[in-house]
Amino acid sequence: MSDFSSSVKLKYVKLGYQYLINNFLTVLLIPIIAVIVIELLRMGPEEILSILNSLHFEFLHILCSSFLIIFVSTVYFMSKPRTVYLVDYSCYKPPVTCRVPFSSFMEHSRLILKDNPKSVEFQMRILERSGLGEETCLPPAIHYIPPTPTMESARNEAQMVIFTAMEDLFKNTGLKPKDIDILIVNCSLFSPTPSLSAMIINKYKLRSNIKSYNLSGMGCSASLISVDVARDLLQVHPNSNAVIISTEIITPNYYKGNERAMLLPNCLFRMGGAAILLSNRRSDRWRAKYKLCHLVRTHRGADDKSYYCVMEQEDKNGNVGINLSKDLMTIAGEALKSNITTIGPLVLPASEQLLFLSSLIGRKIFNPKWKPYIPDFKQAFEHFCIHAGGRAVIDELQKNLQLSGVHVEASRMTLHRFGNTSSSSLWYELSYIEAQGRMKKSDRVWQIAFGSGFKCNSAVWKCNRTIKTPTDGAWSDCIERYPVFIPEVVKL
Repeated sequence: MSDFSSSVKLKYVKLGYQYLINNFLTVLLIPIIAVIVIELLRMGPEEILSILNSLHFEFLHILCSSFLIIFVSTVYFMSKPRTVYLVDYSCYKPPVTCRVPFSSFMEHSRLILKDNPKSVEFQMRILERSGLGEETCLPPAIHYIPPTPTMESARNEAQMVIFTAMEDLFKNTGLKPKDIDILIVNCSLFSPTPSLSAMIINKYKLRSNIKSYNLSGMGCSASLISVDVARDLLQVHPNSNAVIISTEIITPNYYKGNERAMLLPNCLFRMGGAAILLSNRRSDRWRAKYKLCHLVRTHRGADDKSYYCVMEQEDKNGNVGINLSKDLMTIAGEALKSNITTIGPLVLPASEQLLFLSSLIGRKIFNPKWKPYIPDFKQAFEHFCIHAGGRAVIDELQKNLQLSGVHVEASRMTLHRFGNTSSSSLWYELSYIEAQGRMKKSDRVWQIAFGSGFKCNSAVWKCNRTIKTPTDGAWSDCIERYPVFIPEVVKL
């Protein structure tokens, strides 16, 4: 009981400290305003009038002051960055014919790798601990034995994912193809000629003066890079909108060799994609779901270990695949620290910044062995969308950021239902939060993504309005079953 009592007291001391620091100006000004009001109430009307009459204002002074105020206000509003709104987005839901239950995946692995049972066993152990469920999907070409990763089948997958997501976006927003001003497509490992952005322009007969961009090789953090590019373009193009397509085409990247570090992506990556509509139009403010507050990008490519930790390469037999380094989690942790150092001062309340600064000064001056203070990011955000790159990624971030199970629920459930859909996983997570009816007006969302290179990117969104539970979308047919319990090991 004494421990419980002391913990409760400590909790309320901390809450009181946070309230005092975060509302310092309010606490300081209220007594001053109260004293002024009391003094004015004590004075009679004649005294107040005599004080006002004693103040002499010349017409020229008033005119100059007014002009200065108007000039400063005009300069401020003209130089202020344009607000970027997330009007709406849609996530691709693969057909049930593409579903890959564990039994099918392992049967295919045994047939394809029949000469290497150790590789089959390795894949089984990874799948058992992956956090994936029985409803994740792979493209049709991978269902063949052996897989047929041709250019035609890769294009077919791209068309199926991208066009379906765009059709849903058009339906949800009322956007017409001819109204698109900026088009950005990100797909890391499939970069055909003509580009995927050109494929979309051809399909929907978009305008000839559209500003189109195609990003490749940017890894699982590419979606936020696309948002950053769109934000910069919307600053210089007033009254415009931007459509972002974020996906990863799985067909040409299925690894058929025996290297364990390159077999890992086969177990984790699944098909998926998202279409996002951004706008800087004031008229879209009222219907937009979110407002972009901050976007921070961290690139550690100057370090050799970071650069080589996720690498597309050939094995000794000439099979192309993605090699994931054993140092990946350590490198991701370092990238996250760098990113947090930048984004922390932008989002954390004054109370957390003061505690962090005090801890930093104490370790520098008094004792380097003092445990560093980890800021409480739960004070800055209501929701977290952590890239669903794998169970280990989510576990590591949950531990480092001291998050609860509820905070990482969207990431774990997205990994379970859809697998690692690369850059689009952030939007499946955001969709999960909305489908659970948890997104309220003024809620803040932190999206965190990692990608090859090595990169850590994060974006902060603020909800414009309470979002009603959607009746359609990627989660519509299964949200009532979630959240589900995910065991540490699923025995196959």
